[in-house]
Amino acid sequence: MARICVYLGSREGNTPIFRSAAEMLGQEIARRGHGLVYGGGKVGLMGVIADAALAANGEVLGVMPTHLIEREQAHHGLTRLIHVDNMHQRKSTMATHADAFIALPGGIGTLEELFESWTWQYLGLHDKPVGILDVAGFYASLLSFLDGTVEHGFLAPQTRAALCSNETPEGLLDTVETML
Repeated sequence: MARICVYLGSREGNTPIFRSAAEMLGQEIARRGHGLVYGGGKVGLMGVIADAALAANGEVLGVMPTHLIEREQAHHGLTRLIHVDNMHQRKSTMATHADAFIALPGGIGTLEELFESWTWQYLGLHDKPVGILDVAGFYASLLSFLDGTVEHGFLAPQTRAALCSNETPEGLLDTVETML
């Protein structure tokens, strides 16, 4: 069993397709026999993916710093909820327990976690797959921007290619599984 760390919003966004994608990914992770690692919240897309994976009899590991437990309303129905002291420990703990990383739609926290995981991969701190679920083109402009960084000589083509993406949970998990 691989554990897939998913970064995603503590809000649901303004269209139901984001919620549906989180549900489908949570279900698919569990259906394939993988575990879910995420930020531990019960609100927004975070709660949606956790509930979907749990409903599909999946293992769900949440990691949350003490100062966010009430603010993000920690999900206490998880397989395991790890309390840590700060955000740095949260990301480190999530990375330690994960075999791959996927980003769904989210805000600045999601982007920061995605880029840190990808940077750690680039620096050789891990060799775990990093991917983006591009729900309804949410990440299309970011992916185009990253292609532009290659064109302008700021990013090596192989580094850009290491960040996989797909528009469906099944397609993205198929790709990630070939990289495990």
